[in-house]
Amino acid sequence: MTAWEAILLGLVQGLTEFLPISSSAHLRIVSELIGAGDAGAAFTAITQLGTETAVIIYYRTKIGQVLVAWWRALRGANGTGWRARAGLDPAGGSTDVRHRRATMGIADPDAAMGWYIILGSIPIVVLGLLFEDAIETSLRNLWITVTMLTVFGAILLWADRTARQQRVLSDLAPRSAITFGFAQALALIPGVSRSGGTITAGLFMGFTRGAAADYSFLLAIPAVFGSGMYQLLKTVGEPIPEGAPGWGATILATIVAFAVGYVVIVAFLKIVHKYSFRPFVYYRFALAAVVVVLLLTNTIPAEGGLVVPGS
Repeated sequence: MTAWEAILLGLVQGLTEFLPISSSAHLRIVSELIGAGDAGAAFTAITQLGTETAVIIYYRTKIGQVLVAWWRALRGANGTGWRARAGLDPAGGSTDVRHRRATMGIADPDAAMGWYIILGSIPIVVLGLLFEDAIETSLRNLWITVTMLTVFGAILLWADRTARQQRVLSDLAPRSAITFGFAQALALIPGVSRSGGTITAGLFMGFTRGAAADYSFLLAIPAVFGSGMYQLLKTVGEPIPEGAPGWGATILATIVAFAVGYVVIVAFLKIVHKYSFRPFVYYRFALAAVVVVLLLTNTIPAEGGLVVPGS
């Protein structure tokens, strides 16, 4: 992979990571179109470290509040019982039924958010490890990508049209955190979209577009950094697989992804508070149609994944 190809793929990663259009699908498609072959799941995971760093900078105040509150609660600053350590009301909530329902029995929202992010991260860790081989090979087939772009685009459109949009971040509960987590895990398949899957789940659960997007980005931090670091540790010192980008290209693409991603996250969060997701859905349908034409004309191959020497 040349420097210019790395810059282009970093630009693609930065532009698409936070939009509900699947960055992994775009990297998969564009890398084939420019003749670089399938850049691979490892390249995708590592370049996502760049865009996720942009998330940390953008949400730095909120992240700091959550980390401090979570650690204080864990150490027993709010009480030594399990409810207090979880950020919940040690007494089980207010005696006023309406107040208890409104606050979900949460005494420290930031501490509770820390636990909800941990809880929501469990599905993608478990499923990512269980299906690691398929994620890196068979699930990168472009026919699967086309299907996911179309199906989950239709589901997002349905959710956007029918969502009540009444719940905010303070309405999170263990069940909704786990639901968000399973939706995020679906993004292990190129074409689903991490933000698209979690935002769709949030809309179906009655969360506002803004609340669903905020939690989606916060939830992605441990998953993306965990995946990226896992791929780094797994590949350091190992021979580079046939057709895989070198370290120089991967680092360059990651830096570009960070710079572009920060601009995109600011713009996207402004958009979701005012407008629907329909333009993104129509884009997904159009992209799927273009990829079908490319596949049927043998312009790009359907099969993905990289060959490891000796495997």
